[in-house]
Amino acid sequence: MGSLLSMPHHDGSELYVPEPPAELGDETTVLLRLPRGAAAGSVAVRYVRDGEPRIAVAEVDRETAADVWWRASFPVWNPATPYRWLLSGGDFGYVWLNAAGLQPFDIPDADDFVATPGPSGPEWHLESVVYEVFPDRFASAGLGLEAPEWAVPRSWDELPTGRGPDTPVEWFGGDLVGAEQHLDHIERLGANVLYLTPIFPAGSTHRYDARSFDEVDPLLGGDAALVSLVRAAHDRDIRVLGDLTTNHVGSGHEWFVAARDDPGAREREFFFFDDRLENGYESWLGVRSLPKLDYRSSELRARVYEDESSVVRHWLEPPFTLDGWRIDVANMTGRRNDVDVSSEVARGVRAAAVAARPDALVVAEHAHDSRADLRAGGWHGAMNYPGFTRPVWTWLRGDVPPGDPANGFIGLPVGVPRLPGGSVVETMRRFRAGVPWGCVLHSWAILDSHDTARFRTIAGLRERQLVGIGLQMTTPGVPMVFAGDEIGLEGAWGEDARRTMPWSRPETWDAELLEAYRRLIPLRRQSEALARGGIRYVHVSADAIAYLREAPGETVLCLAARCGHEAIRLPLAALGGSELETLTGADAEIDGGDAVLPAEGPAFHAWRVA
Repeated sequence: MGSLLSMPHHDGSELYVPEPPAELGDETTVLLRLPRGAAAGSVAVRYVRDGEPRIAVAEVDRETAADVWWRASFPVWNPATPYRWLLSGGDFGYVWLNAAGLQPFDIPDADDFVATPGPSGPEWHLESVVYEVFPDRFASAGLGLEAPEWAVPRSWDELPTGRGPDTPVEWFGGDLVGAEQHLDHIERLGANVLYLTPIFPAGSTHRYDARSFDEVDPLLGGDAALVSLVRAAHDRDIRVLGDLTTNHVGSGHEWFVAARDDPGAREREFFFFDDRLENGYESWLGVRSLPKLDYRSSELRARVYEDESSVVRHWLEPPFTLDGWRIDVANMTGRRNDVDVSSEVARGVRAAAVAARPDALVVAEHAHDSRADLRAGGWHGAMNYPGFTRPVWTWLRGDVPPGDPANGFIGLPVGVPRLPGGSVVETMRRFRAGVPWGCVLHSWAILDSHDTARFRTIAGLRERQLVGIGLQMTTPGVPMVFAGDEIGLEGAWGEDARRTMPWSRPETWDAELLEAYRRLIPLRRQSEALARGGIRYVHVSADAIAYLREAPGETVLCLAARCGHEAIRLPLAALGGSELETLTGADAEIDGGDAVLPAEGPAFHAWRVA
C-alpha cells in the first residue's frame, strides 16, 4: 500500500463526527478530510432512513494548508443508521468511501459507517486497561479447603496437563482472597479493570458449568471474599467485571436438575429437550455437561435479566457491586436452529445491567464476526478476536509451524499463516466496518486470553511480543491483558496457557517485558487520542505499519515494525504538525519538512505530533 496520506478519510470519532446525535431523530454532522492533492468535483453522503437510501449534499466546511474538509448533516432516524460518502468528478470520477475504504463501484450497505444516538457505553471503560484473572490459577491464600470430589488436586508450580480427561478438573487452589492480596501487582502494572472468569459453584475449575448463580463458589472464598475483593479494588480505583454464561448452565445446575427430574417442572421450558439428540437435550457444542438455555421462556428471561432480583442485576448491586459483565458465548446465546432471539436477549441483559447501575458495562465474547450483533444495540462491545487477535498473530507469528494443531484457535486447517502488513490492516479495517464507532471503542483489543495460546508463544521472541503490545495499547478499543502475559508466561493452546502465576519464583519473570507493560499501559490510559481517537493509516508495507490516532487537541503517530525495513518518510504538514515528541521507542529524524521514521525492527514507536 505504501503511503496513504493522499487518501480521503472519515471515521466515527469526534474529529470526524463533531455533532453526534443525542436522541433518535436528531441530526448528526459528519466531516470528510480530503488532502489538497486530491480534488473532488462534488461530495455527498448517502444515508438510510427506514430502509430507504437518502442523499445529503456536502459543502466545504474549512480549508487548511494540507486538507479540505467537507461537511454534511442528516437525521439519525433509526437506531443504527448506515451512511457512506460519494465523491465524484475531479480526481475521483465516481467513488464511494465507506468504512472499508475507497470503492470505485456501487456497494451494499454492510461495510458502511454507522451512526447511533445516545451514549455507546460507560465513559470509564474507554480510559481503561483490563486485566483478566482465571481465579484457580492466579493466586492462592491457602484457605486450607478440602478438594471437592470432582477435582484432581495439583501443586501450584506444576504445569497443567492441558489435554486429557483431567484437563477441566485440575484444581490448583487459587481463590479470590489470593487475588485481593495481589491487587498491588495489578495496580503497579497500570491496569484499572479486573475481569474475573466465572466465580459461581461448578463442577470444573473453569466454572463455565455453573451449578448455581446464587452464591460465589466456597472454593474461592464464598460471597464474603468477593465483597472484600471488590471493595479493596474500588478503593484503588480498579473496577471489577464478572463472567456470566447466558448461553448454558452446568448439568448440575439446580434449574437443569429440576427440569431433568420432573417433566412438569417450570424449568423444563428453560432447555431444549429432544429425544432425537444424543444426550436427549441440546448442549453447547454437544458437550453433555453444558445444557443450552431456551430464551423463549418468559420465566427464564425473568430469572436471568428481567426481574429486579435477576442474576444480571443481583451481582451489580450491593453488597457485591460488580461493575459489569463479560458474557460467555454471546454469539450463540438465544440461537438454535430456527430460534433466534439473540438480539432480544442482548438488549435485555444490557438494560438490566444499566438499570442496576447506569455506568455498567456489558462486553460479549464473540470469536467470529460480531458486527451484526453489535449493530443490534445490545452488547457495548465484543472481544475482538477476528479484527485484532488473529491479524496480529498472522503478522507477528514466529517459527510456529503454520499447520500446528496447537494453534487451532485460529479456526483454520492451516493454523496460523504468516501474512504481510497489507493483509493485516485490511482485516482490521473490514472488522471495524459496519460497526458503530462506540462499539469499536468499547470492544477489547486482545493478544490472547484463557481460551487461546499465549501470544509470547505465538510471537516466539520478546521483541515481536513488544510490537504486539504496542499495537494493542494504541489500537481503537480497550486493551485486555491475560494475567501472566506481562511476565512472559507461555502456552501453546488454551488449557496449556492457563498456567499458575509463579509468585514465589520471580527469577523466572521477564523483567524487561514487565517494565515495557508498565510503560505502555499508562501511555494508553493518559492519552485522549488513544482512548477515543480515530485511526488513519499513513503507511503500510509488508513489514511496517504506521498510523495516526487523532482526537481534537491530540494526534499520536505510531509505527509497528516486525523486522527491519526501508526508512519511512512522511511530510510533517500532512501529519498536522511540525515536530514529533517521542512517547516510546526511538526518536524520528526531521529532515526539512519531512519526518524520517526509524527503519529497525522488530520495534514499536509512538510520537505525539506537535
